[in-house]
Amino acid sequence: MMGTAVLCAQQPATQGPATASTVGPKIQFESTMHDLGRAMQGEKVKYTYIFTNTGDEVLEVSGVHACGCITIGDYTKKLEPNKTGSIPISFNSSGYAGTVNKSINVTCNDKNNSRPVLQFKCDVWKALEVNPQFTILNVQPDSPQASSTVHIVNHMEEPVTISEPTSDNQSFGAELKTITPGKEFKVVVSAVPPFTARNIHGQITLKTSMASMPVINITAYANVLPAIEVVPPSVALPPTPLASELKRTVSIINKGTKVMMLSEPTLNASGVDVQLNEVQAGRRYEATLTFPAGFTVAQGQRMELAIKSNFSNVPVVKVAIAQTPVRTMPPGGPVKMTPGPAPRLPALPPQSAASQ
Repeated sequence: MMGTAVLCAQQPATQGPATASTVGPKIQFESTMHDLGRAMQGEKVKYTYIFTNTGDEVLEVSGVHACGCITIGDYTKKLEPNKTGSIPISFNSSGYAGTVNKSINVTCNDKNNSRPVLQFKCDVWKALEVNPQFTILNVQPDSPQASSTVHIVNHMEEPVTISEPTSDNQSFGAELKTITPGKEFKVVVSAVPPFTARNIHGQITLKTSMASMPVINITAYANVLPAIEVVPPSVALPPTPLASELKRTVSIINKGTKVMMLSEPTLNASGVDVQLNEVQAGRRYEATLTFPAGFTVAQGQRMELAIKSNFSNVPVVKVAIAQTPVRTMPPGGPVKMTPGPAPRLPALPPQSAASQ
């Protein structure tokens, strides 16, 4: 009886559970954003960021960087797996006011998160609030007594006393007024004529009884607008003598509210026709200067257009007449370049018989 052969297919070996792939170092912060709360200006606020190495290799923190108002403490530089480290910081709130948002940059060897960013915010308040700390006055031609108001508020429980203000520039005056004794004040800064320049700045100083802010400084700027604007401010002539007749027009514009009246235009040069026309009643004039062909400006002569005005602060409107300088030639005309002798080339050595 023939036996029956039983063929069994060989089964593949059963694989065991898959092994986890290498994770490497991994940085995990408890929180990358923190609210420091409220701080009085000048106070140093401290906080410590906590992080854990959730990887399976040593975590290395190679750097922690922030702006100058943030001091970085002695942070954890190497951390074994499953261990906890820290990054202490201190925020100097001097010079800040209101809500402040800051960032801190961390560098580490976590391949998936090598540059984590930490953040915090802080509400900085001033014991003595000055708003605004600088003021700009636009002095109109018809109202030279321009003024603005600066408010001072004491946020401390203890009342404060403030001295009368002083100014380092006589073009600015300041008056202190009390709204609520010890708590709220205002300083009225005003422009004081006469003004020596179009743009003026100065500093108003007040002394206080508060130790944390013994002096208040308010910067003041004044833009003194002209009563009369001249466009263009000067007239340019080409080199003389003029080859042909030349006309130039100057506009005189009233920047104030008072009616402007101009008269008697004169030019301290002979042969030039000057016509003054009122374009807009009391507001705008045009002076047309006609220079004849052949007009010449004497060497060293300073020409000026002068027009009388009814404005007491600008009794005469003056416009300078400038001439484009002429290029002068040296005596004998332009210098001629004489070509020199051609350079001599070195003689070649005689050829030997073998080379011929």
